[in-house]
Amino acid sequence: MLVREALPRLDSRHSCVRMAVSHGLDTEEVISRLIEDLRQPNISLVLFFTSTCFDLDCIAPRLRAEWPDAEIAGCTTTREIAPDGYTANSIVGISFAAPDFHAVTGLIDDLPNFAIARGHQMVRDALSELNAQTVLSDLPMRTFALLLIDGLSRSEETVISSLQSVLGSIPILGGSAGDDLCFQRTLVYQDGAFHERSAVLILVSTRFAFEVFKTEHFVASARRMVVTGAIPTERIVTGINGRPAATEYARLIGVRPEELTPAVFAAHPLVVRSGGGNYVRSIQQVGEDGSLTFMCAIDEGMVLRIAEDTGIVEDLEERLASLRARLGPLQLVIGCECILRFLELEQKGLTGQAGRILSENNVVGFCTYGEQYQSMHINQTFTGVAIGWRNTHDPSQA
Repeated sequence: MLVREALPRLDSRHSCVRMAVSHGLDTEEVISRLIEDLRQPNISLVLFFTSTCFDLDCIAPRLRAEWPDAEIAGCTTTREIAPDGYTANSIVGISFAAPDFHAVTGLIDDLPNFAIARGHQMVRDALSELNAQTVLSDLPMRTFALLLIDGLSRSEETVISSLQSVLGSIPILGGSAGDDLCFQRTLVYQDGAFHERSAVLILVSTRFAFEVFKTEHFVASARRMVVTGAIPTERIVTGINGRPAATEYARLIGVRPEELTPAVFAAHPLVVRSGGGNYVRSIQQVGEDGSLTFMCAIDEGMVLRIAEDTGIVEDLEERLASLRARLGPLQLVIGCECILRFLELEQKGLTGQAGRILSENNVVGFCTYGEQYQSMHINQTFTGVAIGWRNTHDPSQA
């Protein structure tokens, strides 16, 4: 049993980070409030995560007009993680100020025709630009990367592996943009406009100690299944164990095929073993033909295992406690959390409890259609970067 410690609420007036959330029916009023709450001197970077319920054509120019000299990046969401916990139909934002934070953003457009060499060059250019901004001598150890990518592009694996190969020791995390579970159009924002079929890379250097991390609350069970039919380019599985995919998956988890819903997928994900680790492969939806569309790369012959739950709230609290043990009180955690985790929390009546844990640890972010960590695209995971208060960074902690 976990013993809850009393966490100090940090006074934002002494921080170079501002966090805010804005709700409402009128987009102009919502974005005006967000801008007002994020204002501070010497802003170098603004990150924001927005529901698709707003007029995005109103949001895009307002942010650029307000901060013409700052880097601004964001994406559409499925739910938002605000300073006070989970929320919906809102815009959440974070502003970072120099000289404690420097940032560079770069857009990768036309993801269906993404070329690995183009990704490599963009990272080199971004690193060169960041190096020109800061006097930090150990820049790679003071820098992390954040990737926001179109969540319906099916390009995450190629893009993240390409970027990580050039980033080297610089850790990267990320999230796939959502659209409130409509699965129709997901967007990223960079340089004053929203973009479809695109990704934005953000490089952030800071004097503060930080750690990029991931956590999930599932382990592989002994129950195995083999993908016997697949359309890898579409992330579609047509057959499992020689039977129709949805029918066999439903049989193995003990439900009828017509009972398969996002909540059921959240409760019964699948795990693939790779390189000594377990990686979740979550299901997005059931096709009319009885196929299963996944949120991650899938291929014929892949061996999957039904996952076993180790406790989502307990895992979240333990991971954040371990980060505090290494970094001290957390100034900010930028979090990318799979929407299926939120659906599981909602189904179990745990959103309030988990939301309080996030709020106590200054977590701000969004619910995704997939997560990135180092060179991997994964599902049903929480990836993030925790930033402490110390003005030193120990490489052994990253």
